[in-house]
Amino acid sequence: MSHATQASESTDSVTPPPNTELLLAARNLFCERDDRVLFKNLDFAVRPGQVLQVRGSNGSGKTTLLRIVCGLNDSYEGELSWCGEPVADVADDFYANLLFLGHRVGVSKALTPLENLRWTCTLNSAVDDAELLAALATVGLRGFEESQCFTLSAGQQQRVALARLLLSPARLWVLDEPFTTLDVRGVTQLEAMLHNHAAQGGSVLVTTHHPLNVPDLEVLDLG
Repeated sequence: MSHATQASESTDSVTPPPNTELLLAARNLFCERDDRVLFKNLDFAVRPGQVLQVRGSNGSGKTTLLRIVCGLNDSYEGELSWCGEPVADVADDFYANLLFLGHRVGVSKALTPLENLRWTCTLNSAVDDAELLAALATVGLRGFEESQCFTLSAGQQQRVALARLLLSPARLWVLDEPFTTLDVRGVTQLEAMLHNHAAQGGSVLVTTHHPLNVPDLEVLDLG
């Protein structure tokens, strides 16, 4: 495991390795909230095949950083680039290759797991029901495909959201505390999904307090 640290009041960073293609790169990021600096002089990069874990205590800015990356928070200074180009210049390509799962699972409790996936997938392109059912089976929801989500546990609802990872063509997964409600089996399944995505050339930016068991994991500490 490779470790690098960036404290809120320092200029340390995760330095990208030389001569490798970078998907996402951040340069000199600065953000403050309520007159408190969350991070400054923050540099990091995410390359194909990499899982980068963002760590830090509560209030250190982990979620804020992910929201900045995803374009959901513009209260910052610094530069973000995608494949070497400013994100603003290649926004269509960037967002087509981004899948963000936040604290809230984004699942309609009135719909079934299958209906939820049908709806989210058609935002991009039609997906055959057989693929949806296979994804639900992979995340441990075989037999619950037609159950309304309000009857499912919090962990099962989280699994519905995680099934989207298996159906998306996005190269970059940005995940905010995806392990929170999962049981031991669910944790193992999600770790395998992260590993498989990276092994296929995808990238993952993830916040979690869970000690990740993923090969070649890199860590960005926000202090």
